[in-house]
Amino acid sequence: MQSFFRCIKNELLSKQISSNVYSIHRCRYCTDRTGDTSSDIDKSTVGNATEKQNEQMRIPKRVLRKIAKLKSESPENSEIKLFLGDKEANIQRIVGDMVTPPPPNLQPEFPSDSEKFFNWYRSQSRKSYRPKIDPQNTSILLFPGQGSQFVGMGKKLLPYPGVKEIYDAASEILKYDLLKFCLLGPKSDLDKTIYCQPAVMVTSIAAIEKLKEDYPEAVENCVGTAGFSVGEYAALVFAGALSLEDAVEVVKVRAEAMQTASEESHSGMMTAFYDRHAKLGFALHAAREYCQQRLGMHDPVCRIANYLYPECKVIAGHEEALDFVKNNSKEFGIKRLKRLPVSGAFHTELMNPAVTPLRNVLQKVELQKPVVPVHSNVDASQHKKIKLIIKNLSKQVHKPVKWEQIMHVLFSRDKGENFPHTYEVGPGNQLGILLKMTNAKAHEQYTAVEV
Repeated sequence: MQSFFRCIKNELLSKQISSNVYSIHRCRYCTDRTGDTSSDIDKSTVGNATEKQNEQMRIPKRVLRKIAKLKSESPENSEIKLFLGDKEANIQRIVGDMVTPPPPNLQPEFPSDSEKFFNWYRSQSRKSYRPKIDPQNTSILLFPGQGSQFVGMGKKLLPYPGVKEIYDAASEILKYDLLKFCLLGPKSDLDKTIYCQPAVMVTSIAAIEKLKEDYPEAVENCVGTAGFSVGEYAALVFAGALSLEDAVEVVKVRAEAMQTASEESHSGMMTAFYDRHAKLGFALHAAREYCQQRLGMHDPVCRIANYLYPECKVIAGHEEALDFVKNNSKEFGIKRLKRLPVSGAFHTELMNPAVTPLRNVLQKVELQKPVVPVHSNVDASQHKKIKLIIKNLSKQVHKPVKWEQIMHVLFSRDKGENFPHTYEVGPGNQLGILLKMTNAKAHEQYTAVEV
C-alpha cells in the first residue's frame, strides 16, 4: 500500500471531497493484473479517460475506501482531487488551485533540500573561519611539532624583545636551562621526548615575538591557527586560551607521560610513501594478523598515526608489525618506508597510559576560549568550548594527527579565489613542505619564520 502512495503527489490538497474528478495513472499497482475487467466505480465518473483505459485499469478499493472515509468525516466538503500521472501538469494544477500562489523566490522548507546547502555541507572549509574580505588580507599561522628540533634553534630570536624572558620563565618551571639546551644540545638529548617537546613549543612561542616585529600584519589579520601535535599548545598560547606558564607545565607532564608509555613496549614509527594503487590499509591489517597469529602477540598495534598529505602517511605500532610491513612493502604496493628517530608509537593506543596524567593536569590549569580559531588535531574542527579543549587534547596523544584534513579545512578555495598568507612559526620548514604537497597554490603565499 505504501508503494502505491509513492505514485501519488499531494494526494489531498484540501479536505474537499468529490467522486467525479480523477486522472488515471498507469502503474503496476493500479493495473488490474487478475484479468478481472469489472470496475468498482461507474465509468461515467472517470473524467476524460478512454473506454479502453477504463476496461484495463481500475482504482484500487483501498483508495476508494479512504475517499469514502473522508467523505463521512467531512460531508460538508464537496471535492477531493487525486493528482496522478504527469508531474509538470500536476504541479501547474496544484499551483492553480492554491488560494495564494507561492512567491517566485520561495526557499526550500528544509535547508538540506537546497543544492547550495548540500555543497556547503560537503565542503571541509565550513569548519574554518572565513571573513568576507580578500583572503590576501588575512593570515594563517602554523606551529611545528616534535621532529622539527635542531641544535642552535632560538639563536636568531634572541635579538628580539621578550624572547629571553620567555626562555627564562620556561626554564624555571622545567628546572633546567632550556635556552642553553636549545643552543648547545647535545642532539642526542634534545631528540628525547622529555626535552624535545618543551623545547619545540617554547621556541615556537618565542618566534611569535619575531613575527610581531617583522610581520605585524600577520598577527593582526590572523583568521586561523593550527599546530602539529605538541605545536597545538603553542597555537593555544598564541590564541590566548592558555598562558605560557600553564602550557609549559602541561607539556612537561605530557612529555614525561608519553616517554613512560613508550618504554612499556618495543614500538616505533615509519613514514610510508605510496601511490593510489597501494594497499596501505590492508598492509596494516595483515601486519596485525601476522603478529597475533604467528607471533602470539595480544592486541598488536599497527595503524596510521599522522595524515601528512595524499599518498604519504606516518604509521606506528609494535616493532614486529612495522618489520612485517617493511619486509613485504612491495607486495602491498608501498614505494618507500623511512624510520623515524622517535622512542615510541605516538598517537596510537600504545599511548593510552599517558591520557590520565595529561587530563589531570589539564583540569588544573586555567583555560580560556580562544580569541583566534585553533583547529584540533583530532577532528580538524575549531576549539570552541573549554570542556572540548580538555577532551581533545587528552585524546590527541593516542589518536592520529589529521594534519592533511586540517590543511583542506584551512586552504580549500574555489577556483580563482585568492589564498591567505601562511607563516610557519617555529623551528624548521616541514609544515611548509606538507602544505606544498597538499595545496601548491596556497604554498605560494608561505613564509617560514627562521629561529
